[in-house]
Amino acid sequence: MTTLTGDRDRLRTVMSELVTGICVVSTLVHGRPGEAEDAVVVNSFTSVSLDPPLVSLYLRQDSTFLTRLRRSGVWAASIMGSGTVEVAKALSRPHGSRPPLTEVGAWHPGPETGCPVFDGSPATIECELYRCVELGDHVLVIGSVVGLGTTPAPPLVFHRGAYHTPFSDLPR
Repeated sequence: MTTLTGDRDRLRTVMSELVTGICVVSTLVHGRPGEAEDAVVVNSFTSVSLDPPLVSLYLRQDSTFLTRLRRSGVWAASIMGSGTVEVAKALSRPHGSRPPLTEVGAWHPGPETGCPVFDGSPATIECELYRCVELGDHVLVIGSVVGLGTTPAPPLVFHRGAYHTPFSDLPR
């Protein structure tokens, strides 16, 4: 098997051809609803299993958000809708420069975990931490689904390094 070493830029270019959905993943900083909360944009969110219901995402090993998620043991994913580009941009910044959630939109506590979910998201998924697996410079985070919600709205997607709303004709 041949391994591509030192070719990160080429891999990034090739992977940018994959259209991905955008999620904002949130957690509780101190493990308790109503106190400090954190959220970050991911485009590596996917379903793992229907029975039991599991979903996953990847975070950098050195991520402050990952440390907080592991500590709280709960998280929520808000699939972002077409009108949320500015929210996605704000929450994709590095930890020290991300604004508080209240400054980038309307949020409410998820009914199962208390983690913030974005108002008007096409879908939300609340999870309890199931397992973390270190893989290269990232960690695969697997969550056991404990809550779901949907609101009809077109999704926001990411392709070639930019946000797009290709399905704006979907029902709202």
